[in-house]
Amino acid sequence: MRHGHLVLATSQALGSLGLSSPMNNNEQLRIWLCTSTDCDRLPLGYDYTYLRLLFEPYRINMHQEALPLYLQIASQLRCNIREAVFKVGDRLPTETELSERFGVNRHTLRRAIEVLRQEGIVGVERGRGTFVMADPIAVPIGKRVRFNESLKAQSLQPLWQVLRIVEINADTRLSKRLEIDVGASVLLFERLSSIDDIPINISSSYFPGQHFPRLIDHCQTYRSISKMLQTEYGRDHIRRSTRVSARLAQANDARLLKMPANGPILLSESINVDQTGVVIEYGVTRFRGDRMELVLENEA
Repeated sequence: MRHGHLVLATSQALGSLGLSSPMNNNEQLRIWLCTSTDCDRLPLGYDYTYLRLLFEPYRINMHQEALPLYLQIASQLRCNIREAVFKVGDRLPTETELSERFGVNRHTLRRAIEVLRQEGIVGVERGRGTFVMADPIAVPIGKRVRFNESLKAQSLQPLWQVLRIVEINADTRLSKRLEIDVGASVLLFERLSSIDDIPINISSSYFPGQHFPRLIDHCQTYRSISKMLQTEYGRDHIRRSTRVSARLAQANDARLLKMPANGPILLSESINVDQTGVVIEYGVTRFRGDRMELVLENEA
């Protein structure tokens, strides 16, 4: 027998070779992987078909006992995703379909999916299914407020949808954050950011109205808040402090972010100042916890 082919084999055939089957149903086709790339058929009298389409084969260890079935299934699905058999955003086959394909019960299949979920490879959405997740998008938290630049540095092109631009009066909380009087004019600029049609965050920026005449008009024109503040008002955009916490998404945020109700978010609250130390923005951003990671940077 030549080693180095990728074949489908039944449990019975593998048993005749002295190999343990990764599954437990002799009637289903099983996968066996050798180590080289040339292919011919095992001389067992079976009509084997080479597999390159859906599942990468298991590596059967001839000298050690096979891993538990759920880990084997997780490994195989992980390889499928790595090789783009299932792409980012794709929904995996249903539990029933995967259980039948692997010849296992749903409990075993769910354990395999849970392994991948904990690794951040897939996400499970109740009522919708299991989806392949993208690698988290890193957002640096440093002295400069440069959200757009950090995304472009990762070859990502964000798109924005303006949710609202309104003038409100400062309540006690905004008065404290912006260091202005209660009742003073505050401009709220709120928008939804997406990458590849996938929502990633909702940002709410509060500006003291006394410093920024015609800000509402400028918010409609500029994509970058930092650039707008510098160009129109000669103000630098410097982060003074940031507080990050984990929360459950509120219903409206979950709807806009297209995530499960009460799914996890990263809540970032920032106080930003200009070059003279005057507070110019209080920012509240809700990041999808399954899509984003915040990286704290030490300034030189």
